[in-house]
Amino acid sequence: MKIKVVGILLALIPLSINCSLAQVKKAQHRPVSGTSVLRGKIVYTSVCLPCHMADGGGVQNLNPPLVKTSYVLGDKTTLIKIVLNGFNEDVEINGNTYSNAMTPHDDLKDQQIADVLTYVRSSFGNKASAVKATEVAKVRATNKKA
Repeated sequence: MKIKVVGILLALIPLSINCSLAQVKKAQHRPVSGTSVLRGKIVYTSVCLPCHMADGGGVQNLNPPLVKTSYVLGDKTTLIKIVLNGFNEDVEINGNTYSNAMTPHDDLKDQQIADVLTYVRSSFGNKASAVKATEVAKVRATNKKA
């Protein structure tokens, strides 16, 4: 009896290992990298948080929220250009107008911009795809400041 039980347990080990490997492979194919998000949170905390607040809610009538807005969830190129060039227009979001100018952050490296935008696009209830450093580099290369 003991031999059968041991044999059955030994037969189950490869199945357990395969299930674990499948879970690891599945986690590796996520569109948003955990490392990028962590690095992005560091950039957000030092650069963006003073205006957009810890919860991404912004400041009423001054700095717009980053929570589920078309600016954050929409076109990546537009969002990258906002970081590179700043933003100096009134913007209406959910019936509220925000009018504080955002300074350009073209001093940030491509990877830092990609990371912070990935963080914002996957935080505060947002669920959008990651931004890659190559996408930032492409926009930066063709960028014309407004």
